[in-house]
Amino acid sequence: MRSRLTARSARIALAAAAVTALAATATACGPDDNTDADSTASPSAVASAGGEGSSADKPSADASTTKGSSNGGSSSGGSDDKSGSTAGDKSGYGQSCGTNDLEFTVTTETQAGGYYLVTAKAKSGITCYLDVNTPSVSFGSGADGVASPVGQGGEDPIKLSGSAVAYTGVSPKTTKENGGVEFENIIIATTDNDPHPAEIKLPDTATVDKPIVTNWSTKRSETVPVIV
Repeated sequence: MRSRLTARSARIALAAAAVTALAATATACGPDDNTDADSTASPSAVASAGGEGSSADKPSADASTTKGSSNGGSSSGGSDDKSGSTAGDKSGYGQSCGTNDLEFTVTTETQAGGYYLVTAKAKSGITCYLDVNTPSVSFGSGADGVASPVGQGGEDPIKLSGSAVAYTGVSPKTTKENGGVEFENIIIATTDNDPHPAEIKLPDTATVDKPIVTNWSTKRSETVPVIV
């Protein structure tokens, strides 16, 4: 009887020792196992922060819009702005005609002893107004070559657009004496202070002495220059 109790006690003691050893092993392996688990999860965390699934690697809508704008596109579909182009590309209503907004032609007329008929037309794409009634006209840069206004004709303002034209008449010589200064070009501007006057070659050489100029008009008959 005693031998069986002793054997049973020995088995219980061995079982307890085994449980203790197993618990110690589990405790010793726990931190290492957690470290391995963290290392295994690490790639997923990196991908979430800046990998393939990150918004930092995806083109944004703002970037696409900026690219379109730099190429002249417009996300709103608005019309192109031509204000930065040359004078011949300007458009709009109510603006005053600058000299470089217009095209000029000069012809020789025989009435009133002979004069030059200047025709002004707006360049393609331009609508403007001759709101200064009398043009600035001169032959050369000297004061003696400046044409004096005689106040004939005149409509204020004159709208120029498309095929619409305006006329002014210039008499290069109003004196009866012989002589004068000869010029091959005429200088025209819409105002006295226009920074871009037009210098136009005349159909023939003009003898200039006390020249005169009429107002702008849409009627040629009103622009025959005479001293009243």
